[in-house]
Amino acid sequence: MSECNNIYSDKKVVTVNGREYQWPTQPTVVVCFDGCDPEYIEAASQAGLIPNLDKMRSDGFAGKALASMPTFTNPNNISIVCGVSPNVHGVSGNFYFDRETGKDVMMVDSTPVRAPTLLSAFSRAGAKVVAITAKDKLRKALGKNLDGIAFSAEKANEATETENGISNVEALVGRNAPNQYSADLSLFVLDAGIKLLETTQPDISYLSLSDYVQHKHAPNDPEALEFMVAVDQRLGKILSLGAQLGIVADHGMSDMADAEGNPRIVYLSDQLDREFGAGNCRVICPITDPFVRHHGALGGFVRIHLMNADIAIQDVLRFVRNIPGVALALPRDEVCLMFEVADDREGDIAVIAIKGVALGASETDHDLSQLSGVRLRSHGGLTEQAVPFITSIPININPTHRLRNFDIFFALLNGAI
Repeated sequence: MSECNNIYSDKKVVTVNGREYQWPTQPTVVVCFDGCDPEYIEAASQAGLIPNLDKMRSDGFAGKALASMPTFTNPNNISIVCGVSPNVHGVSGNFYFDRETGKDVMMVDSTPVRAPTLLSAFSRAGAKVVAITAKDKLRKALGKNLDGIAFSAEKANEATETENGISNVEALVGRNAPNQYSADLSLFVLDAGIKLLETTQPDISYLSLSDYVQHKHAPNDPEALEFMVAVDQRLGKILSLGAQLGIVADHGMSDMADAEGNPRIVYLSDQLDREFGAGNCRVICPITDPFVRHHGALGGFVRIHLMNADIAIQDVLRFVRNIPGVALALPRDEVCLMFEVADDREGDIAVIAIKGVALGASETDHDLSQLSGVRLRSHGGLTEQAVPFITSIPININPTHRLRNFDIFFALLNGAI
C-alpha cells in the first residue's frame, strides 16, 4: 500500500498505519531513552536525583510497556515512529541475512522500512517536525520522507540544509559534536532539541538517545546516576518551554557476566558446527551495528538459518533447546506469531537466552577486547522487554490494552489509549 493511501489529514486528525492521531495542541516531544531499564529510573528516584521525572510520574502517567522483539535499537525506534510492530514496518533487527541475495545486511539507511512514519505523515500535513538521533545509523530511517529536520549528534558537524533540513548544528547547540562513545552524545541530542524548541518551535520532536551509559554502568553506579541527573535537568527545560513530553525506551538492559566479571556467553555457531557440520547452520546476531564497543555484537537474541536442506529443523530445535543458557528456540512461524516480526526477515529458528546470558555466533566472531574491560551488559531478549512509559499529562488507559512502547505518540496526542 502506498504512503498516500495510508495518510489523510484535515489538520485535526492524521491517520497513519491504521491509527488516528489528533493534531498537536502544544509542542509534543517524545524521548526514546535508549537502554533505560526501569531500574535506572527507580534507582535515581530513590536517591532523590530526578525531580522532573518524578513530577511527571506523579502528575502525568507512569507505567511500563513492552518493547518490540527482538529488544534492539532499530526495531524499536522504527516501531515508535511508525506506531506499529515490526511485522508492519519490516525492521526486525540492526543486522539480518537476506535470503534472496544470500548477503548480510546492516541497517544504516531507510531501505528496510516498509511503512510510513507518523513523523513524515505530520510533516506532510503541515506540521513542523524534528527528528534527532544520537546514532547516525538511525537518522535516514527516522527521516524517511520527512519534510523537516533530521540529523544525528554523531554527525552533527556534517548536517546540511539539503540533507538534514538544518546546518550549523554545532553553533546552534554551542559546542562541538561529541564522541560517539560518550554520555554526551545523548545530552547533545536533548540540548539540540531544546534549542530548536526555543527557536523554531516544532510541533513534534522525536529525540532518540544512546545507551552508552547503560551498557557500561549498572543503575546504582555513580556514572549512571550522574547521567540521570543530567537527563532530568534537560527534561525539566523541555517542560518549561511548554511542551508535553513522553518518555519510553527501546529496550532494557541486563548484566551478562558472572560473579568474577567474566561474560556469560553461548557461542551457538561453534556448537552447531560440531553437531551438524561446519557451515550447515548460519547464526546471525541481529544486535550487530557500527557501535561494537557497546556490546561486542552479543545480545539475548539470535537467528539460525539452515543452509543445508538435508538438515532437519526439528533436530536443530531439539539440540538448541538443550543447550544451557537457552530459554527459547522457536521455528519461524511461531516467532512471527508470538512476537509480530517480519516473516521474510526472520531466520528458520529464533533463539532467546535466559536472563544474564548472551548469545553469539562463533567465538572468533566476537572481539571481547572491544568491551574495554567492563562487565558485559546487553539486551535483545524477553528480560529486556519491559520499559518505562511516562508522560507529562494524564493518560486514560483502557485496562484491556496491552501497552507497547510504540503507543507513546498515540497516548500523548490523543490523551487516551
